[in-house]
This record gives sequence, C-alpha cells and structure tokens, in this order.
Amino acid sequence: MQAVLRIEGLPANALDAAAEFHRIWLDQARDALRGEAQSLVMVMPPAPPDHRDWRRAIARDLARELAPKRVNLVSGGDPDAISAVLEYLARAPGVTGQLLPASGQGADNPAG
Repeated sequence: MQAVLRIEGLPANALDAAAEFHRIWLDQARDALRGEAQSLVMVMPPAPPDHRDWRRAIARDLARELAPKRVNLVSGGDPDAISAVLEYLARAPGVTGQLLPASGQGADNPAG
C-alpha cells in the first residue's frame, strides 16, 4: 500500500519553506508509515531551483530513517503527470529516496 501526503502552502523562500516543512509536515510524513503502508509519496507544488536541495534531503533522509519502507517526493503542478508518477512508484519497489519532477513538460519549475 502506498500513502500519499499532499503538502501545500509552503513559503516561497527556500529556507522558510524547509523550516515550515520540518515544523508542520515532518511528523505527518513519519506517521504515514507507522501503519500498514509500505511506501510514502509526498507531493509538493513546483518550486524554484533553490528548493531542490532541501527537498532532495527530505526524501533521502526520510527514506534512510524509515527503511525498509520507501519514501519519495514528487514535485509538480500537472495533476495528470503527478498521477502518472504515483502509478509508476506504486509499481517500482526499488525506487526510494528520490525527488521526482512531474509535469507535462518534463520539469518541475515552469519558470525555469
């Protein structure tokens, strides 16, 4: 079973967004895997490039902490692309600790 945590409302500034994620969403992410779910996918809206490092670290470090359960992060604004990535991850038991962009154009930041 795959749990999905949709994360919204983070600040535009990368440092502030990372701090708010840790304050509000980190425990929810951990809690999502305390039950029967074997995989967690966190879904976040697109963000500028300066958000990539903290988002990658979240996916990587939660995956290490919660192994053998899997943790990935999907970033994007295209619902169809996000659904496609969620379907892929549900069938990809070897993929964990990844930040995956999801958009119809192959990038998670339409602004560049």
